[in-house]
Amino acid sequence: MSDKSDSNFSLITSSGRLELHPPRGMSLQPISVDFTNPAFKYRLRRGGGRGQPLARALGLKHGAKPLVLDAAAGLGRDGFIIAALNCRVIMCERSPLIHALLADGLRRALEDEELAPTAGRIRLYRGDSQILIPGLTDNEIPQVVYLDPMFPPRRKSALVKNEMRVLQAVAGEDSDSAGLLNAAVQAGCQRLVCKRPAQAACLGGRRPDFSVKTPKHRFDVYLKQKNSLPICRKASCHRISTTHCFHKLNFPDCVSRKAFSV
Repeated sequence: MSDKSDSNFSLITSSGRLELHPPRGMSLQPISVDFTNPAFKYRLRRGGGRGQPLARALGLKHGAKPLVLDAAAGLGRDGFIIAALNCRVIMCERSPLIHALLADGLRRALEDEELAPTAGRIRLYRGDSQILIPGLTDNEIPQVVYLDPMFPPRRKSALVKNEMRVLQAVAGEDSDSAGLLNAAVQAGCQRLVCKRPAQAACLGGRRPDFSVKTPKHRFDVYLKQKNSLPICRKASCHRISTTHCFHKLNFPDCVSRKAFSV
C-alpha cells in the first residue's frame, strides 16, 4: 500500500515495516530503517563499546553520558550506536521521507526487548538542526553535537552503496553543514564531532582540535575553549555573554570572541 510520495519516491508499508521505494527506471532498491537486523545487533554488542573511535571522539570516558544531538541523522545507525553507549540522543532529520523511516524503525526497536532500553533514550525531531538548536531550552542544549553530513557523490556512482545513493537522491548534499558549527557555538555546546572521509577537507575549512582516525574515515573534533568564552571588554562590564550585555549596543568594544577554536 502506498502511503506517501515525494519527488517520485514513495513510502510503502510492506511486511510490517515502512520502505522507501525509488521511482521506476532508477537502478535502486528500496530502503528501510531496521535496528532489529541481526547484523546491526551484533555491531551493537561487539562494536568495541566505549573504546571504539566514535566513542573516543564523543569524549565518553569516566562514565560520561552527555546529551548528544545527531544533527543529520540519516538512517540513524550512528545515533542508535551512541544511544547504546548510554547517552541520551536527539536525532534530527530534515527530509520528511527519511524522518518517516526513522520513526518507523524506532517504533519497531521499542517493541524489541533487547533494543527497547536504547530506543527509549532517543528523541526524534523533523527539521533543520540549525533551526532546532536556537529553540532549545537551557536543559535541552546538547553537550555534544554529532554531524555526519552527506558526502559529495563519487564520480563512479557504482561504487556508492544503494542506501547512500537513495539518500543522496532524496535529501541531496549537505551544502550548509559548516553553518551548524556556528549554531553550536551560539548555543554553548561543549563539543562538535564531524564525521568525514579519510582524505576529505575539514568542515568549512576549519581545522579541528584533534581527529580520531579509522582506515576509511575520521572524526574531526572541535572543542569549546574555556579561555575563549564570549566576554565584554568594557572595564565596568563583568558579564560573560554579550547576548545579555547592556553595553553591546552602546560600546563598539563590547563584542563576542570566538567560542570554538578554528
